[in-house]
Amino acid sequence: MKSIPASEFKAKCLQVINEVAETGMSVVITKNGRPVAQLGPVVSQPMTLVGAHKGRISIVGDILAPIDEEWEAGR
Repeated sequence: MKSIPASEFKAKCLQVINEVAETGMSVVITKNGRPVAQLGPVVSQPMTLVGAHKGRISIVGDILAPIDEEWEAGR
């Protein structure tokens, strides 16, 4: 993880932000040699299972109608 003094970060803020966005690596900002803040990339949240396939799956036919095969679930 890269570190940068606060005074240098102030001068090169947009450049450092672009570097973090491109590389995905966090940068620690230091003041008097001590870490005070961390700049990192935004991590997008994965989709939840609920509604994840909305618009991608379609039901064809009658899914509630009985089928002709006998089911042995209770035996």
